[in-house]
This record gives sequence, structure tokens and C-alpha cells, in this order.
Amino acid sequence: DRARVAAAESLLSELHSNKRQEPRHAILECYARMMSKDHHAIAEALNILGDLIIQDPNNVPAVLAVCTCHMLLRQVPKARNQLKRVEKMPYIASEADEFERSWLMMADIEVQGKKYDHAIELCHKCLKYNRSCAKAWELIGQVCEWEQNYVEAGENYDRAWQFCGESNPAVGFRLAWCHLKSKRMVDCIDVCKKVLHEHPDYPKIRRDILQKAVAGLRP
Repeated sequence: DRARVAAAESLLSELHSNKRQEPRHAILECYARMMSKDHHAIAEALNILGDLIIQDPNNVPAVLAVCTCHMLLRQVPKARNQLKRVEKMPYIASEADEFERSWLMMADIEVQGKKYDHAIELCHKCLKYNRSCAKAWELIGQVCEWEQNYVEAGENYDRAWQFCGESNPAVGFRLAWCHLKSKRMVDCIDVCKKVLHEHPDYPKIRRDILQKAVAGLRP
């Protein structure tokens, strides 16, 4: 991690001095500080970002970075309060990535707090601007799964699985589990094999899902 932080700081230091005065550069430097996971460095980042927000209260990239700091410090209520501000801001296409990441962070917090309706509303907000947002489909899948609607959960996890290029084993695991619960054994086995091909030691999927699906095919 230290090597990654040093590399990031080195790249940022190479920018022209005029560029280094820009708010976006300051935000990137704050993310470099966050990468260290050091509480003192994160506190420094919060101070810098706080000054930026005083200058421009609607600076979505800065607000998102503040929220990231709070999440690293496990200050979830503080992050949530800031994210509620982003929800009310008008969408700006040039900051699409920051809006999406803010909505997803808030949706994730809401899912953990069992505020499912608001979480799904935020996910659909993401999908309005980016239909291929894998994380939004995944979070909707989580809500459906926790409501024991395994068919609908599987449909949403499948979209997440496709849009992440079948590369996220955690999504593959949840999709395979929902297929198992929906009695879609062939589809379940197919997903399990794909996960295990890339991640042979991925925990529990072989014993808890694949072997049960294979047994379910037997007459």
C-alpha cells in the first residue's frame, strides 16, 4: 500500500504547478492520502476537502471524497448526511461518475440499514443514466434476495454478472445461490464453474452450492 501511495503522490507532483492549484488536483491528492489508511492522513484530507466545500458547497467530487473519508473512519452517519446533499443537487453530465458513486454509496448504506425502498430508488437513479452499472443491479439483487424473492434476485444478479464481465466472484456466488434456490440447477452449475475457473479456492461455492446443484439434477 505504501508503494501505491508513493506512486500516486509522485504522479501528482509531476503535474504543472498551474494544474496543481485546481480543486480536482487537490481532491486527487486527498485520495492519495486516504490510500495510506492512516487516520492522521485522512484527517488532513478532510481539512483540505472542507476548505474546498466552503468555497464551492456544490462540488460533488469534493463531497464524495469527504464521504469516502468518513466511511474509512467508520463515521457512517456523517457520510450519509453529506450524501443526502448530493441527492438534492442537479445532475451534471461532466460529473456523472461522481454522482453515480455518491448514489451507490448512499444506496449501500441504506441497504445495510434495511431502508430498501430508498436504496432501490437510488439504484434506479444510477440506471437512468447508466444501464450498465453492475453495482446498482447487484444492490437491487441483494434487496430481492433478503426479501426471499430469489427469481427476481437472480434476474438482477444476472445483469450485474453480465455487466461486470463475469469477473466478480461475489456476484457470481450470489447469482449461483439464487439459481439454486429457484431450482435452476443447470444455470447454477454453469455459474459455479465460471467462478471456480477464475477463482479455484473461492470459499463455500463448491460445497454449499455446486455439489447441491449437481445432487439436485440426479433422479
